[in-house]
Amino acid sequence: MIVVTGGAGFIGSNLVAALEARGADAIVVCDHQGADDKARNIAKRKLADVIAPDALAAFLDDNRDAVTTVFHMGAISSTTEPDADRIMDVNFGQSVALWRWCAARGKRLIYASSAATYGDGSAGFDDDGSPAGLARLRPLNLYGWSKHLFDRWAARVVADDGARPPQWAGLKFFNVYGPNEYHKGAQRSVVVQAWEAAKRGVPVRLFRSHHPDYADGGQLRDFVSVDDCVALMLWLHDNPDICGLFNMGTGEARSFADLAAAVFAAMGREPDVEYVDTPPEIRDKYQYFTQAEMARARAAGYGAPFRSLEDGVAEYVQRYLEREDRYR
Repeated sequence: MIVVTGGAGFIGSNLVAALEARGADAIVVCDHQGADDKARNIAKRKLADVIAPDALAAFLDDNRDAVTTVFHMGAISSTTEPDADRIMDVNFGQSVALWRWCAARGKRLIYASSAATYGDGSAGFDDDGSPAGLARLRPLNLYGWSKHLFDRWAARVVADDGARPPQWAGLKFFNVYGPNEYHKGAQRSVVVQAWEAAKRGVPVRLFRSHHPDYADGGQLRDFVSVDDCVALMLWLHDNPDICGLFNMGTGEARSFADLAAAVFAAMGREPDVEYVDTPPEIRDKYQYFTQAEMARARAAGYGAPFRSLEDGVAEYVQRYLEREDRYR
């Protein structure tokens, strides 16, 4: 039995679909369904069970013999969430509890960290999972801090030879795009936001730069297809001896202007972009450059290529967004 927390969410539901396609016959999703279309992310899946997060601890204890792996994708992922207590309880406290449960019962744990842990990038984007390496990072928001706190906690446990799952791996996801992100509101990727604007016949809005080294729309991100993220997670599942903290990006930063152009190209249209001011409340917490260092994953043996921005966006637009049924 494989348990996927956050399994009805964006990355989680794509992972669930891939696990099902591989023939996994006992997949359990742990997630809130909400009042939006989030439930449609898993409507096509063959699932052993769907449970609420507050029922997870009891479910795990009741099924401790059957569970083999926990993919912990569940989190409060909003970078503007103001409730620090709630974020710490969900993103840190629940992660610690899952680590301890998996360690005590010999179950594997693969969990989601975030590139938000790198802050403004001044300390680089090297996925050094040592206590000293992690101590150099300064996230810019509560979400990033909560993810970083758990990374540091896990690193100390490992460094002190404490109790750990037989396989543990954390993934620092960069800017992920792809199907089943539609419930995320303002947190949806610029790919789907640009596509929606183009369909309405209005310009795509990108942020003006408030940094002298970047032109408007020239802010750089490591945009990565959710399919490439899932592929790396499945590779970890296939290699239970590999542990550690790994980046999950392409290793190539591209601009938001490039991203918008790729969306229009996939639709067979000329770009139509306008620039707006970055909201004041996030202006001093804005990342102008992110680019994953992928050497550690490669050194560990991961050899699959990553989609180019143009190929990944075209696949997303043409296979999902342009179709009546956009869901995987």
